[in-house]
Amino acid sequence: MIRGNLLFLFLTFSIPALAQEPPYDKQFFENSQMRGSYFYTAASYKSPSWIKNVSGKLPVSDSIFFTPSNALHLQYVSHEKGSWQARLLFRETRGQDFFTPATKLVFRLYIASSTLAKELPSIGVAIRKKAPSFVPMSQFATVAEKGSWQKVEIPLDKFNVSPADIKKIDTIFFKQYSRDGKEHSIYIDQVELLASNQTPVTSAPKLTSAKGFAKHIDITWEPVSDSSVKRIKIYRSADNKRFYPVGIQSPYVSRYADFTDTTGKEFFYKISLLDREYNESTLSNTISASTRPLTDEELLDMIQEAHFRYYWEGAEKNSGLALENIHGRRNMIATGASGFGMMALVAGAERKFITKEELLHRFEKIMSYLEKADKFHGAFPHFLDGVTAKTEPFFGDNDNGADLVETSFLAQGLLAAKQYFNSEVPAEKNIIERIDKIWRGIEWSWFRRDPQNKFLVWHWSPDRAWVINHKLIGWNETMITYFLAIASPTHPIPASFYYSGWASQGKEAQEYRAGWGQTKAGSLYKNGNTYYGIPLKVGVSNGGPLFFIHYSFLGLDPHKLTDAYTNYFENNTNIAKINYRYCVENPKKHKGYGPDAWGLTASDGLWSYQADEPVIGQDHGKITPTGALASFPYTPKESMEALKNYYYNYGKFAWGEYGFYDAFNLDQNWRADIFMGLNQAPIVVMIENYRTGLLWNLFMKNSEVQEAIRKIEGEKP
Repeated sequence: MIRGNLLFLFLTFSIPALAQEPPYDKQFFENSQMRGSYFYTAASYKSPSWIKNVSGKLPVSDSIFFTPSNALHLQYVSHEKGSWQARLLFRETRGQDFFTPATKLVFRLYIASSTLAKELPSIGVAIRKKAPSFVPMSQFATVAEKGSWQKVEIPLDKFNVSPADIKKIDTIFFKQYSRDGKEHSIYIDQVELLASNQTPVTSAPKLTSAKGFAKHIDITWEPVSDSSVKRIKIYRSADNKRFYPVGIQSPYVSRYADFTDTTGKEFFYKISLLDREYNESTLSNTISASTRPLTDEELLDMIQEAHFRYYWEGAEKNSGLALENIHGRRNMIATGASGFGMMALVAGAERKFITKEELLHRFEKIMSYLEKADKFHGAFPHFLDGVTAKTEPFFGDNDNGADLVETSFLAQGLLAAKQYFNSEVPAEKNIIERIDKIWRGIEWSWFRRDPQNKFLVWHWSPDRAWVINHKLIGWNETMITYFLAIASPTHPIPASFYYSGWASQGKEAQEYRAGWGQTKAGSLYKNGNTYYGIPLKVGVSNGGPLFFIHYSFLGLDPHKLTDAYTNYFENNTNIAKINYRYCVENPKKHKGYGPDAWGLTASDGLWSYQADEPVIGQDHGKITPTGALASFPYTPKESMEALKNYYYNYGKFAWGEYGFYDAFNLDQNWRADIFMGLNQAPIVVMIENYRTGLLWNLFMKNSEVQEAIRKIEGEKP
């Protein structure tokens, strides 16, 4: 699969450091996103010793915790003839690759049983498959105080680990130390690598709004600028008297989505600020809102607005463009996701989430940034630094130049936005002209590489030229790249490239498709087979991951694109229905799959990014909300069933401040920690296309787009 294979390729290179990127504390545990157990743990024992586990994972408690909403629970028996061990694994989160310097392991400990200090476990730290060094916890938790939280600090040098090793530390161990034969119960929370104590918080928070929806309430507060704040702590009350902690939030985000799981009730909120020692500020003012039933139209409004916020409130501050993911690098712009985000912003203005004036101001910032940003023959890199506007080679040194596919995603958004502005209004005309200059400056024909090459090439490096040499061959998400290259008014490729390159039936193209699809079905571009009772005219295997029918068609209207093989609205609809029927049939018996949980596509996974598709070998049990929700134009009934299921039944863990988190896996009791820039916008845009056709209509108004449609229709394979 194109995107998945490239990500694997790029991530094998080293990631260069950028001094200005804000670092993260390296945390091994803060909260489990799912109830019951924490996925990134492993527990085992040899009888007669024992440790409580849930299918080999450590359980979590949602009643005893240091920070809401849960803590790890270690319930164990240490016997002289047995042993037990638990591992806490570090999950590398995309974009969290800069860490604050650390000199010690710090965690909070709660002893719930009659346990002496010497009966506590030993603890160890491991560096990437090396044998860990252990120390008795009792050396650092000398007072076994029952029924209260205490801070435990252990210098890293006690584990024969230096501060320079912080990026390599990947496992924290707890194992049997005593042999008393008694049952013990302790809780562990906020496991992290830290440096010296920090300055206490001196500021006070202020809540600014609360708005109720069907099962959640959005609360917002004044942005926090105090660098000593580590977390915002959220309190909820049902009676405005007794307030209980329900969650924590990053200081970089000024809102919280509290999923109450209750409709028709008023709730009251306060917040506090936590410093790096988790000391609390004074509480904020109180604010309240009520949950209420929503109509289907109101539900769609809610879904669109929440995902729109990723690109409005969650944008990189200097450029106004989209981050690769939240929470990831806070300065790194993803150019393709930014193009998608532009269309989400336009939809947001049309839905009155923001005013037209606010949209104009944002585009003034965007255009000022794009005009000074690095370009290579007019094409943009995959990632840009928001502070410097320079290329960020996040996927390695070879990826330090132009990325034609991400550029096409960006250009698709620019061309749709261009038509939304009014040329008779001077300020808006200025934006139109600046968009047009960037569009005309992209040298699509350069990416032929040489006159004999029949394909466009994905990347070009200013010092390594065509070293990656990845040729663009469909069927996949890169149709928009060929389409815009043909549409270019200044640097076009011949329309014949549509069939000689994108839809090529040559030997190289056949081998390429058969390689990533692991089948000859669709290797000729056209398919012709029937899957789950549905004919598929174009597509590798049985259609591939669903982002193939989303990314290129956020602006490009598939109703109006017909080639020698198919009409693409019809073909895309069939791909969505094949995906749906596969999930309903559920051949691997994954938990949750069915008529209201479907849509295999690319998203964050248990350990890394994965592109799931409806075939046995690429189905990992991962439910990605954007799969079904961005398919609304193709499968409105099935998409609405999925939307309601995800929100009403899974919203407790699946819903957040920017809409749905990237993915979840019920087999593994796992949910992604991030929102992904490439996946939030298609939900906004494709729901809008389903409701009004707005982005399709805007993009298709461009005269160059209309001419490219005519050129492709005039070509023969």
